[in-house]
Amino acid sequence: MTLLAACGNNQNAKKLDTATEGEIRISVDETYKPLLDSEIKVFESLYPKAHIVPSYKPEAECFRDLLNDSARMVIVTRDFNAAERDYFKKIKITPQSLMLAWDALALVVNHDNPDSILTMDQVRGIMDGTNKERKWQLVFDNANSSTVRYIQDSINKGKPLPANTMAAKTNPEVIDYVAKNKDAIGVIGVSWISDPSDSLALAFTNKVSVVKLRADNGSEFVLPYQAYIGIGSYPLKRGFYFCLKEPYHGLGSGFATFLGSYEGQLVIKQFRLFPARLNVVFREANLK
Repeated sequence: MTLLAACGNNQNAKKLDTATEGEIRISVDETYKPLLDSEIKVFESLYPKAHIVPSYKPEAECFRDLLNDSARMVIVTRDFNAAERDYFKKIKITPQSLMLAWDALALVVNHDNPDSILTMDQVRGIMDGTNKERKWQLVFDNANSSTVRYIQDSINKGKPLPANTMAAKTNPEVIDYVAKNKDAIGVIGVSWISDPSDSLALAFTNKVSVVKLRADNGSEFVLPYQAYIGIGSYPLKRGFYFCLKEPYHGLGSGFATFLGSYEGQLVIKQFRLFPARLNVVFREANLK
């Protein structure tokens, strides 16, 4: 008879990831794809044994992934809401979240469109369909995206979008549609057009014009530049968050720590978002 002895060190036991080693899946709001691709590249260069597998999708789907355990972390434009926190409390899990930066939405129009300077009253009229100055074709990336949610909640205050509003599926498809249609106005995440050293961002800005906006109490029309986002002169401003559900200090915690670190915040700064965890100083300059 052969006796099978249990080994104290089970070779089949799954090894837990650590803050700098292992592999995890995360879900990311697709408006942040250029930024997160760069963040992951830097993180994995610092920690070669770490592997972050991102899935880019509409924000609503990101939160669904987190709740059904398809993703341990999500990168999104809002914090947990009350219903989500109540759910985690019931299942005795304490999630983590943090705002990493101030982000913005950019409005883009066809190069032949003369209306590339708008007040917020005009923007509200376009977004709820009450604008009578001209007929606009409003274009978003996805019906479940964070851009749609932001416009409906923060700009329309619950009013529906115009009946002819269309979803182009992705931010690049929004840009392509606007480039081909004179009466279209697209709503995209600013990181898609904000990195001046990125060939893709330059290609997009060559295709369309970015709209200058004036805030309700503002005195000038401004583009979604980093400084204007930071001081609030650019009005279509929103947060950039990580939300994490991790029962131990693993790779999700390590990546979250990196995003809030000096190195992670520098990547955010490169993409012209306004870092929330980095001391940014503005100085006046005289151009001669």
